[in-house]
Amino acid sequence: MKKTAFAIGCHPDDIEIMMSGTLFLLKKMDYELHYLNVANGSCGSLEYDAERIIRIRREEAIRAASVLGAVYHESFVNDIEVLYDLPLLRKLTALVRKISPDVMLTHYPVDYMEDHMNTCRLAVSAAFCRNMPNFTADPPIEAVLKDIALYHCMPSGLLDPLCRKVEPGIYVDVESVMDKKVEMLSEHKSQKDWLDRSQGFDSYIKTMTEWNFKIGEMSGEFKYAEGWTRHLPIGLCSQEHDPLKEAIGGR
Repeated sequence: MKKTAFAIGCHPDDIEIMMSGTLFLLKKMDYELHYLNVANGSCGSLEYDAERIIRIRREEAIRAASVLGAVYHESFVNDIEVLYDLPLLRKLTALVRKISPDVMLTHYPVDYMEDHMNTCRLAVSAAFCRNMPNFTADPPIEAVLKDIALYHCMPSGLLDPLCRKVEPGIYVDVESVMDKKVEMLSEHKSQKDWLDRSQGFDSYIKTMTEWNFKIGEMSGEFKYAEGWTRHLPIGLCSQEHDPLKEAIGGR
């Protein structure tokens, strides 16, 4: 049976910046890929109103998922409305049960904004709730009894919210797929001006490349890398189950 990886990012372009290299490598290992932005990007513009930018960013995300060869899933809520609440947890749990992934990738538990951290909390809870028959998903989908390995990508800027350096537990060499990461992120054309002006990015592609280079330096081995921290496997899988290392040789 083909193995499956499910990337859960917060906003359109989060998966591209911090997770896509690992996903391209999993694709080469014949994993089926699934792509979800929990939020729809409604606040990511200084130029367009919410309705217009939601439409633009959805189209960009669909094209980006196509570059990756991933199944695209529709967003759930507006930006800044990613709250750790029961209705949203029920929806995400339904999707996790439907996809039944072997690997889940999501945000780091502490990051520079609440949307990212709440996405992480929701993803962790949905992974736990996947096998609980008495937890009702929305729509109702039966619980799935299957091991799942959960990993957290690096936080934005490679720092926690108090400006402390974060070091990953696993380094994945992404030099061979950097061109694909750039191609995928380039689909998010609406974000260039927004990120430059609102968050001080000197070109979002340059920023992504610099972060991957810095993670590579941290590894002491790779030129460009993505960093991952494995979630404690209790309630998710066995201690020995570590598919990132098994599939793509993460160190």
